[in-house]
Amino acid sequence: MAMSNWSGVLLLLACWGTPAGASSIYFTKHNLSAGSGNEVRASGEDQLCVFCHTPHGAASSAQAPLWNRQLPQGASYQAYSSSSLQATTEAPGGASKLCLSCHDGTLAIGAVNVANGQVAPTLTMTGAAAGGMMPSGGGLTTGNTRNLGTDLSNDHPISFTFDTELAARDGELYDPEAVAHIGTRSGGDYPLLPLDHDSKVQCTSCHDPHQYDEATGNTKFLRGQRLQQQPPGGAGFDAANDMICLGCHQKSGRAWSESVHASNLTASYSYTDTAADERGFPLGTKVWQAGCLNCHDSHTVQGAKRLLREGTDSLATPKAGGNPAPEETCYQCHSSLSNRAVQELGIADIRSDFVNKSRRMPITRDHQQRDHPHDIEDANLNESREKLGRNQPSNRHTTCTDCHNPHRVIRAPLLNAGAPASQGTHTHASGTLHSNLASGALRGSIGVEPIYANDTFEPDPIAADALIAFQVKQGAPQAGASTDVNQPYVTREYQVCLRCHSNYGFGTLPPTAGDSGGGTPYGTNGLAQYTNQAMEFNPPLADRGEPGGNHRSWHPVIGPTGRTDAVRRSGARNSWSAPWNQSGALGNQTMYCSDCHGSDHSATGSGGAPAAGSPWGPHGSNNNFILRGSWSNPENPFGTGAICFKCHSTGYRRKDGLSSSGFWGGGRGDLHGYHADNVRRTDSPRDQMRCTMCHVAVPHGWKNKAFLVNLNDVGPEGGQAIGTNVSGRSYTNGPYYRKAYLRIRNWRPSGSWRENDCGKSGSYGRDWMRNTCG
Repeated sequence: MAMSNWSGVLLLLACWGTPAGASSIYFTKHNLSAGSGNEVRASGEDQLCVFCHTPHGAASSAQAPLWNRQLPQGASYQAYSSSSLQATTEAPGGASKLCLSCHDGTLAIGAVNVANGQVAPTLTMTGAAAGGMMPSGGGLTTGNTRNLGTDLSNDHPISFTFDTELAARDGELYDPEAVAHIGTRSGGDYPLLPLDHDSKVQCTSCHDPHQYDEATGNTKFLRGQRLQQQPPGGAGFDAANDMICLGCHQKSGRAWSESVHASNLTASYSYTDTAADERGFPLGTKVWQAGCLNCHDSHTVQGAKRLLREGTDSLATPKAGGNPAPEETCYQCHSSLSNRAVQELGIADIRSDFVNKSRRMPITRDHQQRDHPHDIEDANLNESREKLGRNQPSNRHTTCTDCHNPHRVIRAPLLNAGAPASQGTHTHASGTLHSNLASGALRGSIGVEPIYANDTFEPDPIAADALIAFQVKQGAPQAGASTDVNQPYVTREYQVCLRCHSNYGFGTLPPTAGDSGGGTPYGTNGLAQYTNQAMEFNPPLADRGEPGGNHRSWHPVIGPTGRTDAVRRSGARNSWSAPWNQSGALGNQTMYCSDCHGSDHSATGSGGAPAAGSPWGPHGSNNNFILRGSWSNPENPFGTGAICFKCHSTGYRRKDGLSSSGFWGGGRGDLHGYHADNVRRTDSPRDQMRCTMCHVAVPHGWKNKAFLVNLNDVGPEGGQAIGTNVSGRSYTNGPYYRKAYLRIRNWRPSGSWRENDCGKSGSYGRDWMRNTCG
């Protein structure tokens, strides 16, 4: 039989059943015959199958039936790799080399072994690149290219063994021995996602080069659904409705199906027409339908890590090449309405905080002033302590997944909510006892819980590292699961923060202030090195309430203070603004790091909570230290925008009877207002009453009660020996002492302070105050 007749038989077999709606290569891009009408096609050759197959003269080395092409020779491939890849990849082999014989751009498309009785002819092609090679399509360095090249580092890994052992190591892969849709072909067994004969994943595990679906058109030759057809159920792979990615990647099943990026109840936003066209999505595609493809692309832009869509710092649209920038993947949606890929309102514009605010986390490569060190190791998005910067300050960095797990995050005020809400941040609603429980935005994140050997206020990083151990928190809770602090998963916001802002993250080498771009400059408010917040926020049980004498103090981030109305003074809750002044809340409630550190935007809802769709959390602010209010000049932080007065009543600033703090006694009413009215050294605002005259300048937690400084007893926290009585009228030693004046002779309970309690030996009371404070 002549060669042309053989090709005709193969063509007939390929097209068999087409009128009834079956598959046929005839209608696909792989029909390279002259009459196909495709952009890339032969100039004169009208045979269809000859470009890949031949009944005679087939390549003996190819693991394919009657292969009519040479395999790439001498091509040096750069394989995909990452620290979170549990498999061992090899040079492309098996069926993958067949695909790469066209798609790596090293062999001409028309270079076949046999055609029309000729050996090694070169069939002339139209629409091909120079030399008859595969054209790039969307560009060689983009994720929209047909010419994958020999750099496969931005393409889904291939030629690795997929077995039970790999599934166990990874933790979020289906075991191919336990499911029917993954496996090698044998006898009459044809699994949906076939592995090569040696149980390896190849290009053909996801792609069928002959695939054509008459109902949907040619969907990139995929063996399964490219987009989600119905919301994911989370109970196992549903080939009819689940996208092909979920055939191997189970992503903790339920946790992914409930996430804000997968649930149709929250991911209901539609792509813009422009963004849908760039991604090859049907117009009107919703976020839940795009699923994995919102953030990942199996053949993505060069330079992106972990197949992150648009995950580089390229300025092109769509991106082409560049350096890794995982935050850019999130910015596809979390940016201003004019820049985002989805068109509806209600998505927080996080990018503007990072890009436009003067102080922000060092999220970009330029801010970090080095190559992006972020490098997760597992499905929990965990990262080694060394990569976080433990005793290696040059590794300190921030990226979105350091705080958020996009596969598990939900839109709800609590991490264990059973149904979505209007926003994913914590609530400040009136009538609700304020807490430190993690919101849905932090569900499934990595965090640490400090475990204290004792309650010493220890500023020395080496000593503190021996006194504080940490329990790592990871995993996602189910709806209604316990929020107890001892759970194995994150239940508190501070657990996420302390992963970097404590000796867990920095070890015995605290990071230097201002050592990365975008941050607060070195020396601001006397800050040279960042402090150990696990040590500062320690809430010892013995120091809660009013134990008598002096004791530790802290903002109630980790635990409540126990300083209730009854302990401080009747009506003391009037010294706070809503929601802190609710009945029964004072001394019993806790708070969040992000109540002080976060966006300085004004779009707030009930009780100062962020309005729906507004950014919240420590992304960026125009205030130093990423504060929601000003603390730029702690010598005089009495302005209406000062951070203290986000929670504390403005009655602290004046003698008007509005404040009922614990600093009371001696017949002078509330002594905060009294001092604010009377302490004036000159008419300059800088010489009038200021918080740091009496209180520590870093108000996380402190060795004395009520955050009070005492120049009669300065220790290692001020660079002195324990119990040092420093000389001079005032004392400055960053970060804790900022032009501090207060000296304390007697520590009194709330409501019992007297003027003679202040001063030093030989000079105390009113005379000492006049000489010292004017």
